[in-house]
Amino acid sequence: MFRETHSRSVIKAISWRVLGTIATSALVFIFTRRWALSLAVGAFEFVSKIGLFWVHERVWDRLHFGREEIKPLVLWFTGLSGSGKSTISRWVADRLRAQGYRVEQLDGDTVRHIFPNTGFTRPERHEHLKRVGYLAGKLEKNGVFVVASFVSPYEESRQTVRAMCENFVEIFVDTPLEICEQRDVKGLYGKARRGEIRNFTGIDDPYERPTSPELVLTTTGQSVEEAGSKVLELVSRRTRQGIMN
Repeated sequence: MFRETHSRSVIKAISWRVLGTIATSALVFIFTRRWALSLAVGAFEFVSKIGLFWVHERVWDRLHFGREEIKPLVLWFTGLSGSGKSTISRWVADRLRAQGYRVEQLDGDTVRHIFPNTGFTRPERHEHLKRVGYLAGKLEKNGVFVVASFVSPYEESRQTVRAMCENFVEIFVDTPLEICEQRDVKGLYGKARRGEIRNFTGIDDPYERPTSPELVLTTTGQSVEEAGSKVLELVSRRTRQGIMN
């Protein structure tokens, strides 16, 4: 994902040779006790080897031998509101960034601020997820791991997004409805049951369980770290397969 620039190679060469020259000059002085000779040897070595080091770096920068291309994934968390998918996905995104990957996190609430007129009927949800899927696919093609967290209640919509991505991983956060309602600090489920919110998934709008997700997580009796670690294990397996292929 990164290329070594000429200026970086030069700075690395200089810093390395400064240390090497000091060590060489010290060794020469220890054996000869002659300052002039030790400084002369050190200066010659500094000039000659810094050039060799720069050439060595530039040659290896152009060789593909030993390089492993890691293909990014689109990690798509789906589940009921309050299932824990956003919390787990944030944990996973943070760990992937800590491993040095380029990561973009897409969350349902955040993305809807960008498309404020998006509704919650089935056709509107489907069109909304098509836009998100297009964005996720573009990020993936540009070397970015995508961690997406959306209720995405319909199988058709999830399959549409899968078709837009090269390495789509569906992660079903399987939390019972009653548990999700207990966790509902915003009171959305209560409003939906009172009829104040329409088309609310799990109440007056269905959630179609994934038919063949790559991973199923349960948040009852399992910590965020335990659930997230299972996702990271899956990522590790998939990236290794991508390298071998």
